[in-house]
Amino acid sequence: MKTSTDPRHLNRIKILKDLFSNSFYKNKFTTNGAKKIWNHLGEIDQVIKKVAKQWPIDKIAKIDLAILRLALYELQIEKKNPPKVTIDEAIELAKEFGGDECAPFINGVLGTVMKSQKNKL
Repeated sequence: MKTSTDPRHLNRIKILKDLFSNSFYKNKFTTNGAKKIWNHLGEIDQVIKKVAKQWPIDKIAKIDLAILRLALYELQIEKKNPPKVTIDEAIELAKEFGGDECAPFINGVLGTVMKSQKNKL
């Protein structure tokens, strides 16, 4: 069972903070994980644009965008964890760091991504 002291959770928080700060200060990474995600940013942002059509990238709250980028990297590129684990973790991060609408938004976007992947199979 995941706890707030789980090293994987703490690592995700570090990466999330790094991604968020890079929304303001480009290329000032402190984590290798954030660098990897940033290298796939075009690919990840295309997925966000496709499934969240009503929300242009520049209109999504920066913390929401950082959480989505982290989760989509884990879901579509890294693929180390089961999708349910990645989505649950993203929702927990949204509850911890985002506003009131962050968790439902993250859940909706990632749910749409998973549905579209299932339809492609």
